[in-house]
Amino acid sequence: MLERYGFIGFVKLFLAYIHTKLFYRKSRLIRLPFDVRNKSNIDFGDQLTTGIGCRIETFPENKKNVLKFGKNVQLNDYVHITAMNSVTIGDNVLMASKIFISDCTHGSYSGDSNDSNPNSIPIDRPLSSKPIIIEDNVWLGEFVSVLPGVTIGKGTIVGANSVVSKDLPKYVIAVGSPAKPIKRFNFSTQRWEKI
Repeated sequence: MLERYGFIGFVKLFLAYIHTKLFYRKSRLIRLPFDVRNKSNIDFGDQLTTGIGCRIETFPENKKNVLKFGKNVQLNDYVHITAMNSVTIGDNVLMASKIFISDCTHGSYSGDSNDSNPNSIPIDRPLSSKPIIIEDNVWLGEFVSVLPGVTIGKGTIVGANSVVSKDLPKYVIAVGSPAKPIKRFNFSTQRWEKI
C-alpha cells in the first residue's frame, strides 16, 4: 500500500479510515475532506466509498431521509449531491468524479402558472423539487449532471459530460446533452448493440 499511495498518501488514507469507522460505521471508506450538511436526513447505506472533496447535502421539506444510498455505492472525487425531496441511489452504483445530482432548483420553469419571473432574484425564487431515482448497477461518467425528476434505469451507463434531463431506460448507454440512448444491451447475444 505504501508503494501505491506513498507515505503521506498512506497516512491520509489511514486517517480517513479512522474517521469513517468513528462517524460512518457502515461505510467502507470516506476520504477527507468530506462535506456533509444535515447528516440526520441521509441514509448512507452499507459499504459506501467516497473520493476526496465530496459534498453531500439535504434541505428537507420534512424530517425524513431524503437522500438514500444503497449497498456498495462508490463516489469518486468531487461528487456533489443535493436532496430536498427525494434522491434514491441503488446498489452497486459507480460515479466518476465531478458529478452533480440535484432534485431541486431555484424557481420553476415548466411552462405553467407556477413559472418564476426572470426579473426576480434567482436566490429568492422558491425552490421546486422532483424526485430522482438511480437504479442498481448504474455507472455515471465524469462530469455528468442529473437533473430533477429523472429516473435512470438499472444497468445503464451515462457517458462523460452528459446531462440527464429525462428518464433513461434500463440497460442502455446514453450520452449527450440531453443524454440519449445510443446502445442497448442484448441479453440474447450478450452484446451492446446500436439503437
